[in-house]
Amino acid sequence: MFIDTAKIKVHGGNGGAGCVSFLRTKTQPRGGPDGGNGGRGGSVIIKADKQLATLCDYFYKPINKAENGTPGGSTRKNGAYGNNLILKVPVGTIVRDVESGDVLADLNKNEMEITLAKGGRGGFGNLHFKSSTNRAPRESDSGRPGEEKGLYLELKIMADAGLVGFPNAGKSTLISAITHAHSKIASYPFTTRQPILGLLEFDNYTTVVLADIPGLIDGAHRNVGLGHKFLRHVERCSLLLFVIDMGGVDNRDPRSDYEILLNELSLHNEELASRQSIVVANKMDIPDSKENLENFVKKYPELEIIPISALEGIGLEKVVEELKKKLV
Repeated sequence: MFIDTAKIKVHGGNGGAGCVSFLRTKTQPRGGPDGGNGGRGGSVIIKADKQLATLCDYFYKPINKAENGTPGGSTRKNGAYGNNLILKVPVGTIVRDVESGDVLADLNKNEMEITLAKGGRGGFGNLHFKSSTNRAPRESDSGRPGEEKGLYLELKIMADAGLVGFPNAGKSTLISAITHAHSKIASYPFTTRQPILGLLEFDNYTTVVLADIPGLIDGAHRNVGLGHKFLRHVERCSLLLFVIDMGGVDNRDPRSDYEILLNELSLHNEELASRQSIVVANKMDIPDSKENLENFVKKYPELEIIPISALEGIGLEKVVEELKKKLV
């Protein structure tokens, strides 16, 4: 299951209590205080892992606590430190504080990590309180509690280019044709219900990552269709590919489709609508597509437009060439 948000609580481990003890042996019947200190509690650490792709582990396990430190012992034995708890999340995860909304971390590199909640200090044993005026202290210190925080995790996929378009515009067919992705392809709308990543390899052995996100429709900002929530996954993309159905299926006007897509992007994030982009004019194998493309070019002469048929494999080389030119 693909889950890209989760609300969790993290607890650092509590420190172990200090020990009250006195050394008594046959040769040292009054050896003095020898109670050791408690161990520090473990900390909660979050770490980016490129092998992961979803936050589902934390959706089903929202409370995460590190190990407590152990109490101190006699004969000056200090307690063991609690083990740290490492929470592994996908690369691209943003961590926010629930109360303040502040961003605590943007884990945008593999193995990047930060400490979320520190473990509590261990308590002092009575040996710590020994002094020239207090030679036999009977006091000790209880361990300190670990830090506790409420956090909101939000995954934004790390991709170089994002495919944006209406349902059934051919995004899944396109990404499957030029990358190793295996998107679900069908004749009904919203076949893509979660982002799909594909790795595009060029002839010089460089690669870029493409993201196919679920289709947008008019009113997505009001949660019509699948809503806006998946647009967070193109926020990191340096290039957007607008996949436009030039076939005019269901009497839709490609020019209107493009305007709606721009509007929905602006309502989610104004900067997205002005980002570097390419218009991929798909389904050029359909009879009405040539006339629709001519009308589209007349209205948007400034746009970079690549006519293709993802189904027939026509024009894909030009798409790959432009991606290489702009991203590598």
